[in-house]
Amino acid sequence: MKSSHAHILVLEPPPIMIICGDQFLKNFRLLKAWESQLPLDQFLTIHAQSVQALLSSGRYSLTADILQLLPSLRLVVTTSAGLNHIDLPECRRRGISIANAKDTYSEDVADMAVGLLIDVFRKISSADSFVRKGLWPTKGDFPLGSKLGGKRVGIVGLGSIGQEVAKRLQAFGCRISYCSRNKKPYVSYPFYSSVIQLATDCDVLIVCCGLTQQTHHMINKDVMLALGKEGVVVNVGRGAIIKEEELVQCLVQGELGGAGLDVFENEPKVPGELFALDKVVLSPHTAVRTAETLIAMCELVKGNFEAFFSNKPLLSPVVLNN
Repeated sequence: MKSSHAHILVLEPPPIMIICGDQFLKNFRLLKAWESQLPLDQFLTIHAQSVQALLSSGRYSLTADILQLLPSLRLVVTTSAGLNHIDLPECRRRGISIANAKDTYSEDVADMAVGLLIDVFRKISSADSFVRKGLWPTKGDFPLGSKLGGKRVGIVGLGSIGQEVAKRLQAFGCRISYCSRNKKPYVSYPFYSSVIQLATDCDVLIVCCGLTQQTHHMINKDVMLALGKEGVVVNVGRGAIIKEEELVQCLVQGELGGAGLDVFENEPKVPGELFALDKVVLSPHTAVRTAETLIAMCELVKGNFEAFFSNKPLLSPVVLNN
């Protein structure tokens, strides 16, 4: 399985390695770029011929310039479900295979989406702060929350995460509809081809899609105004799917009712205006981070590398369409 000449390049330590260590990859030869004192391009040039595989966390962009420094590269394994950090046309041109997280994170991300939504409606984080600051005895009754059951929820991107969100919210009595690239023949939820029309007919938008050129800033002021003054946006996709500047403006000016955000446009920077808003719940991009899922991710990464170096089919291959 293990070639004495082939290395797996790791540009930066992915969360699974920070938490689980690298013992799960003990049967492979790892090149840890972040431990080198050399500039990255020099480091890659020195090891260019021996790097056949690369492990990516999604934080470091695998541009055409980086990939061209690795002429022997044949596989990228990413621990993210999204692929916006990888130059897919260059990989397609070079015949570089890609394996990603597939559905490993879907249940955890769906749990987080529902948790953020409940928190926004029932003001859980605000209520916790209210009690901790000793305001209950002096201020008296806490402001009313809003019921989740019966809300019209529009899911933007009905992939594996979106479907898990829909399943959970149906149990709460929510009315589900969705917007996606294509209508899903296997679901009965109403389909919208326009995200603005979806927003017009919903109380909540939950963003579950990936970040692409088509989805970049897709949730803009027009969409938020269509959602309305009582509307809520939850984002567990990628920060740049929402035009963050316009989101902040709509929230501050009361043109949007609330937001639950696990992702941001310029992480880890978060617009300061959001900190003062009780109707906004913030999370530091942790939707995928549970102990159980990170252990499962370690097994998937190891399995993909074992398959690759044994000339067997990858466990979670990405199909690169022309």
